[in-house]
Amino acid sequence: MSTSVSAGTVRAPKASPHKRALRRASWIVTLGGFLFGYDTGVINGALPYMDDDLGLTPFTEGLITSSLLFGAAFGGAISGKLTDRFGRRRILMGLAVVFLIGTLGTSLAPTIAVMVLSRIVLGLAVGGASALVPLFLAELAPAERRGQMVTRDQLMIVTGQLVAFVANAVIGNIWGEDQGIWRWMLVVATLPAIALWIGIAFVPESPRWLASKGRFAETLAALRRIRSEEDALAEHSEVRGLAEKESAQAGTLRDFAEPWLLRVLLIGMGLSIVQQITGVNAIMYYGTQILADAGFGTEAALTANIANGVVSVAAAIFGIWLLGRVRRRQMLMTGLIGTGSSLLLIGLVSIFVTEGSARGYLILALTVTFLAFQQGAVSPVTWLMLSEIFPLKVRGLGIGLSVFVQWMTNFAVGFSFPILMDAIGISKTFFIFVVLGVLALVFVRRFVPETRGQSLEQVEEQLRAVGTK
Repeated sequence: MSTSVSAGTVRAPKASPHKRALRRASWIVTLGGFLFGYDTGVINGALPYMDDDLGLTPFTEGLITSSLLFGAAFGGAISGKLTDRFGRRRILMGLAVVFLIGTLGTSLAPTIAVMVLSRIVLGLAVGGASALVPLFLAELAPAERRGQMVTRDQLMIVTGQLVAFVANAVIGNIWGEDQGIWRWMLVVATLPAIALWIGIAFVPESPRWLASKGRFAETLAALRRIRSEEDALAEHSEVRGLAEKESAQAGTLRDFAEPWLLRVLLIGMGLSIVQQITGVNAIMYYGTQILADAGFGTEAALTANIANGVVSVAAAIFGIWLLGRVRRRQMLMTGLIGTGSSLLLIGLVSIFVTEGSARGYLILALTVTFLAFQQGAVSPVTWLMLSEIFPLKVRGLGIGLSVFVQWMTNFAVGFSFPILMDAIGISKTFFIFVVLGVLALVFVRRFVPETRGQSLEQVEEQLRAVGTK
C-alpha cells in the first residue's frame, strides 16, 4: 500500500490526543479568568452612565466598584477551603452558576442597594475563580509548561477586560443617549458564564487533588488523559510518593503553625499585596474617568480606554513568552520598577502640563506603559508564584487566604481612589502608589523565592528546607 502527497504540500503533524485534551482543559478552565476580567473591567465604562439612573456620588461610585472586591475577598478565601475538600472541578462548575446569578442581578438592579448586593454576589464568583483557576492550571500542567499554562489565566483576565472596554465603547458610542445602556454592558457576561458551566464537563479533575485524597487509580486515569503513558506513570509515582507522606485529609489553619508553612503563607499574602499596591486597579476601574479628566470627553475616553485593554493583552502574551526565559524574581522586580516610574510621570504630567488634548494623550501613553509592565510582568508572576509556593495539603487553603488579602487590598484601592482623587487630586494620589511600589520592591528582593524550572513537589522541598533552617 502506498500513499501520495501532492507536490509542495506539507502536512503539519497532528497533536497527540493527550496534548489536545490538556489544551482544551486549560482554555475551558480559563473562562473563569475571562469572567474575572470582564466583570472587573466593565464597571470602568458603565459607571458614567449609571449616574443618570442611580444618582451616584464619589462615595457611592467607590461603594459600587468596591462591593465586588469585598465579595471577591471572601469568595477567594471560601473557595480555597472548598476546593481542598470537594475538588477543583466541582467548585468551578458551581462558580459558573454564581457568575450567572450575580451578572443578572447587577444588570437588573433598580437601586444602589440592590446593585451593591448583586456586586457582592458576583464578587464571590470572581474571587473564587481568581483563587481556583491558577491553582487548577498549575496542577494540570507538566512542570516544563507550568509557567505558560498558569499565566494563560492572566491572558484571559486581560482579554476579558479588553472585551469589556470594547463592548463599553461600542454600546456607549452607538446608544450613548439611551437610558439604561449600562445594563447591556453588564449582561454580556452571562454568555461566558454559561459556556464555563457547559465546558467544565470536558475537564478532568486535578490529579494532585485526587492523590491528596488517596484516590490513586483515579489519579493515574486523569494523568493518562493529559500526559503520554510514560510521563503519566512517572508523574503518578512522584505525586503518589509525596501524597503518601502527608495526611490525606484537607489542610487546616492549624497547619500554618509550623514555622516554614507560616513563612510561606506570609510570602503568599505579601505577593498579593504587592500586586495591588502598584495601583493597577485604579486604572482598570477608573480609566475612563482618568482620561476624561485629563482632556477627553466621556465617549472619547471610552474609545481611548480600549488602548489600555489592547496593551494589557499584548503585554500578557509577551509575559507568557518571557516567563519561559527569565527568572521569576527578576521579572517581578523589573515590572515593579516600570510601574512605579510610570505613575511618577503621570503625577508630574498632571502637575506641569495644562489640561487639554496634549495632556490627555500624554497620560494615555503613560497608562499604557504602566499596564505593559503590570500585565506583562507583575501580575503574571504574582499569580504563577501563588500557584507554586504552597504545598499540596494546604494549597487551596493557602491560595484562598492569600487571595483574600489580595482582594481586601484591591477593595481598599477601589473604594478610596475616587475619594482621594476628589480630595487631593490625581498627582498626589499616584505619588502614594509610587511610595508603596518602592516598599513592594524591597519585600520582593528580601523574601520572595525563585521557583522557575522546578516541579511543584521540588518547590515544596525547597521551601521546607529554607523555612526549617
